[in-house]
Amino acid sequence: MTDYGHDLLFGTFLTPAADTIEHTLRLAQLTDQLGLDLVTVQDHPYQGKFVDTWTLLSVIATATVNVRVSPNVANLPLRPPAVLAKSVATLDILSSGRVELGLGAGAFWDGVEAMGGTRLTPGDSVTALEEGIAVIRAMWDTTVRSARVPGRFHTVAGVHPGPAPAHDVEIWLGAYKPRMLAVTGRLADGWLPSHTYAKPDELAEMNRLVDDAALAAGRTPEAIRRLYNISGRFSANGKGFLQGPPQAWAEQLAELTLAEGMSTYILGGDDPTDIQRFAEEVVPAVRELVLAGRTSTPREVAPPSEKPVVATKSRLDVVPTPDDGTRLSDERVWDETQRPAPPQYPGDREYGAHETASAQHLIDVHDGLRGELARVRDLTEQVLAGTVGAGAARSQIQTMTIRQNKWTLGTHCEAYCRIVTTHHTLEDQSLFPHLRWSDPDLKPVIGRLQEEHLAIHDVIERVDRALVAFVNGPGQEDLLRSAVDLLTDTLLSHLSYEERSLVEPLARFGLA
Repeated sequence: MTDYGHDLLFGTFLTPAADTIEHTLRLAQLTDQLGLDLVTVQDHPYQGKFVDTWTLLSVIATATVNVRVSPNVANLPLRPPAVLAKSVATLDILSSGRVELGLGAGAFWDGVEAMGGTRLTPGDSVTALEEGIAVIRAMWDTTVRSARVPGRFHTVAGVHPGPAPAHDVEIWLGAYKPRMLAVTGRLADGWLPSHTYAKPDELAEMNRLVDDAALAAGRTPEAIRRLYNISGRFSANGKGFLQGPPQAWAEQLAELTLAEGMSTYILGGDDPTDIQRFAEEVVPAVRELVLAGRTSTPREVAPPSEKPVVATKSRLDVVPTPDDGTRLSDERVWDETQRPAPPQYPGDREYGAHETASAQHLIDVHDGLRGELARVRDLTEQVLAGTVGAGAARSQIQTMTIRQNKWTLGTHCEAYCRIVTTHHTLEDQSLFPHLRWSDPDLKPVIGRLQEEHLAIHDVIERVDRALVAFVNGPGQEDLLRSAVDLLTDTLLSHLSYEERSLVEPLARFGLA
């Protein structure tokens, strides 16, 4: 059982068909508005019905705000690596660091050759990929005056590198065969297979090959993110992988994270209903299941052949997020001066790494809620202003009516409110009873936190009502803004109080 501990990411895998390109752009924007992390596009330049992937990714990056973009995967035989490196860096700069590079050694060699590329043997294509990675990284390294990379297939000889990307762009390899998996372990930042070619029951052996190569190269297996292109069908009942209701999807994906280390799930398909259902029902459930699994079972990260690491203890260095006292609304849902103070614990106690991790998990989950809240606020202001996203002035977004924009906002807000409700329910039903039993002195604090959960749920209901009023008629802008402001005040205040009260008890008593 291997969980590499990577943060969870979710995205979409879109088709760059020329005759439905407007639809593809709307799906990319929907991915962004739903709070997913990635928009990826396949790259088959020889396919006459497809637009150019890199041009499309540039437009998508302009038309979105938060999502990262990546080819899935770039066809190296038809994209010279030095030029590809400059394209990646340029778009990363223009998008403020939102580009990653999915990269492949090549396939469909008849098409590659027909378009002017060189047909390579399987072995030579892997060698060319290794050389291409070296060239790309050399082109991004602006700490040297000139880049020199010799090679049989790809080479640079004294070229001036640059520009550097805005952030450390990750290179994810689409790999299936042993030699490609070994290259992934030695050189890549991520492994990106598709479930149609790498079945769930085949992942363990493929991961082992990646891990062995990483260790042989002096790297840790945790250095390589594990991504997974997935597709399936939502239904009331179903058997097999990703064939059934959203909860079944969530359980299967969470199991892949906890047992096989996969941590990024990219949904293939061009149906907006499926994308919305994936984002609203599957993703939050996967996050909760993985969080519960990680807090109940320590991760196995060291190979069995290595000597066990002796746990060391230190003072608790997990810092609760402070409440800066800023309030956007004149309304107060509760009296903060009446909050019970948490028990005082000895300040000289030392905590092991696992104890510290239990405390940090609460803050990590809360940070996710804070980030989602910021997205809701940002989207609210954009919709109230008549736009959606940084590229709202673009013709694709201008074709949307304000009513569609309102429903888009409603979709995102409703999804976020459901995440908050799920989180609070999990705390109320499992975490709080455990802490109350572990330390009876926590009862007043936990009682107050549960009261605040109910109050926050009432505020969420007000946001829902304000959304309905805004969608159905004019003149409701102030009502919607004030409802979102009140949600912001109450939720941020509550999360800060909860962290101040529970970080130390979570380190002391754990989550379960």
